[in-house]
Amino acid sequence: TLLWETLGQQFIEYEQVAPFLIPEDQQRRLLELLPLFLKAWEQSSGVIISPNIQLLASEVSKLLTKEIKRKLNGKPAEEARLALEQLLQQKGEAGDGYLLLKSVYLLSQTDLRTMWSIIGSGLPAALMQCLYLFFTVPAKKTSDDTETSEEDAQTQEMLVKIMLNMYKEEQGVEELLTADKLQSLIIATSSLWGQCSHSWKAPTGRVLRTISKAQTKTSIVYLQAVDCIKIAVQNLFTLADTLPACDVCEAASIVLCFVKDSYPVSSALLTEFENSDGYQLLLKILLRCEGLQQDEGDPHLDEILDTLACLTTCGKTELKVSGNVVHPQLPHFDFERTQPSGMTVKNLQPFQVLQSIFQRSNDQHLCGRILSAVGTIWAWDRVNFFLLEWTLQPINQFTDIIHFKPHPVQVQFFRLVESIVLDLSYVPHEILKKVQYLIKDNIVPFCTLTALQCLLGMTQKDLLFSDIFRDSGLLGLLLALLRKEAKILRKSAGTHLPGLKEGTEKELNVVMLKMVAALTARSVRNTVVLKDYGMVPYIKIFLDDECYRSATLSILEQLSVINYEEYMSIIIGALCSSTQWELHLKLDLLKSLLRILESPKSHSAFRTCSGFNGLLSLLSDMEGALQDPPSGQWAAVGQDCILELVFCTLQGITAALHLDPVNSNFFQRNGLFEKMAEDLGSLGCFWTGGERQIPVSLEKKRTFAEFLDAAFCTSEPFPAWLKNCIWILNFLDHMVKGTLHQEIYLKERNPEMGEESRGDQEAPQAQEEHPVAFNRPGNKLPASACMLDCPIVHAGAVCVMVRLLPKLYKEGHVQLSQEIQCALVDHIQSLVKSEKSRQVMCDSGLLSTIITSCQEAFCRDSHPLHLPLTRLFEKLASQAVEPHVLR
Repeated sequence: TLLWETLGQQFIEYEQVAPFLIPEDQQRRLLELLPLFLKAWEQSSGVIISPNIQLLASEVSKLLTKEIKRKLNGKPAEEARLALEQLLQQKGEAGDGYLLLKSVYLLSQTDLRTMWSIIGSGLPAALMQCLYLFFTVPAKKTSDDTETSEEDAQTQEMLVKIMLNMYKEEQGVEELLTADKLQSLIIATSSLWGQCSHSWKAPTGRVLRTISKAQTKTSIVYLQAVDCIKIAVQNLFTLADTLPACDVCEAASIVLCFVKDSYPVSSALLTEFENSDGYQLLLKILLRCEGLQQDEGDPHLDEILDTLACLTTCGKTELKVSGNVVHPQLPHFDFERTQPSGMTVKNLQPFQVLQSIFQRSNDQHLCGRILSAVGTIWAWDRVNFFLLEWTLQPINQFTDIIHFKPHPVQVQFFRLVESIVLDLSYVPHEILKKVQYLIKDNIVPFCTLTALQCLLGMTQKDLLFSDIFRDSGLLGLLLALLRKEAKILRKSAGTHLPGLKEGTEKELNVVMLKMVAALTARSVRNTVVLKDYGMVPYIKIFLDDECYRSATLSILEQLSVINYEEYMSIIIGALCSSTQWELHLKLDLLKSLLRILESPKSHSAFRTCSGFNGLLSLLSDMEGALQDPPSGQWAAVGQDCILELVFCTLQGITAALHLDPVNSNFFQRNGLFEKMAEDLGSLGCFWTGGERQIPVSLEKKRTFAEFLDAAFCTSEPFPAWLKNCIWILNFLDHMVKGTLHQEIYLKERNPEMGEESRGDQEAPQAQEEHPVAFNRPGNKLPASACMLDCPIVHAGAVCVMVRLLPKLYKEGHVQLSQEIQCALVDHIQSLVKSEKSRQVMCDSGLLSTIITSCQEAFCRDSHPLHLPLTRLFEKLASQAVEPHVLR
């Protein structure tokens, strides 16, 4: 504060004596104030505390202007440039010029009133003259250039910052018109760009762009009067033949700024540009940009393309086009209600430049940027797509040549086409026809693939496209192509033939299948077309390849809507014919089957197509798969995958039995529960020894729910065989309750999840209990939550559990074996609490199952299972009213 007060007092004294001093003394007194000003500025971090700052700014700016004019007066260009450098050097003439420059630089960063004081000093025109000299006259190299380069850069930065601060104000631009250097500098950039001072190219561009944004009516009239834009365009035509493309782009982008930025004020410069063949110039320049590296000249190339896009909205009258809407259209599309905004296309000439470049160039970056510009124009106003497409037809014409473009450009183009539907909700029928021809001709497989992916995205948006692409013949085309590919696959039969597709062509097959799946989804008519084409035998050939399987299953699932028997025949047949090790194929088929079995109408077809026997044969094929340790090829499969296959198989059976008395009776009557128990018992985790089990006294006794929790926690030291047995019993437990087909198979949980699971035990018991092994939306209860008295849906599954009971045994784990056996018996007792459940179990033959399957334990008093089995038997026997049941 003290420094500012001192400066203020000294400046007042200066003002009082200045009128009486000769110019030299006046200048000396003012210069003596500047070190104090700089010191005060530095110590106050730029916070000015002085009421006379505008006057100081005016005086300092006038003195700097005077010194510049004095140094330039009457000198040729090279001498004038050298004199300027010496004036502004820190060491030149005691550094007076540098001191003035730095002071003005700091003052120009204060407030607007101070800036007006600087502008009113005549400095804008003087600095423009300096900039012209620095730009047009390259500096002569000297021996001490390296020492002064850093100082020169600081001086240059201050000069440029002062000009930017002055010229961003309209008053600053108006002041420039007092001299002739503005149009001279603009014309110089268009004619001397290759011969100018390299270090001043970028600063000159920054300054001219700032002036361009602050143009006024007066400045535009001034530039028009001297034919500035016309001359600049003529010069650029010459430069375009001699300079590298990136340099021409940089020079042209500066001139183009004045054309674009002046338009909101006046259309005069744009008219002058157009009348001077400006668009032909830009076409010539941009075509020269082919082959530029990604980082070479890109900012200026992008600026020109962005400017061309902006110029499409510069016009006096709105374009008028007739509504050329072809039907059918999406329900929510209404062209009549589309209201234009201020950003509609009014000028087609700049867009024609963009269109012409895309048609004539195959450069990836250039074509990609043009497509981005097209997308930007559409985004400004949705009407712009129609204004352009119904006049110049750019997308329609681009479709004819897109296969010649680089792959990234093809991808970008078809995303743009897809956006017409997704963003504009419009169906461009003519464009879609051309895309379809492109797919049919298949000149470039990658382009065909990308085009088909585009149509796939549309088809998935609305069901209308299922009709459009059927009526246009696309569905028939795809079916014919897939028939051809299926024949090749069938002929190969596992061998590698030269005709087999790989890479892009194989991916094309995948997308064709996905497209057919999308076209048949929710469309019975299209599914009938597929069937009438005789495609079902060919479609199922694609099941063997994992790449094709998902889409193929989607098609077959849609086929089930019109013929469940045919679907079941294919899926059950594929399951039964699959090899023992094709586990992933079996899993995919079972998951598809489960989706179809959600419909009760499919259950009869499942039964008549030998679905139950087919699924049980899967269990038979896995004999010994869960041995511990694994043996043979099963060791390479992974037990989790095997368990998932067991789970999905039992899910399918449960789904087919769900709420279906006919299927349930069939399964029970044909002894298939007994077959299931036999197949599960042969998986390898259950005991198959013939010797007697040695009874032991149990030290501790856990519940079945506690065993479940322990088995699903990977940190629990359970042997693998026992974990697998508990998993399978858990599957059967859910089958008993009729919920297995609604569950999702999950892997074992991590030990860290234990606390979270235990914390969930306090959740309301009204929620149905589900173990950690399963996941159903909204279900988070662990296996240790209390078991509810759920109704028994499939009593035969309890018989399966009883048949497996004596097989829950392993030599070396006698204590653990009999503990889990007792837990299972107790759990079965918990299932038959009600009178109704006991009756159901009696009817299912559980009494005889207990006697035949657990005879040793049931008849020996010393066996740990004797007492719980006897209680279970008595509880069930009390419900058996007919004597033959007891016998």
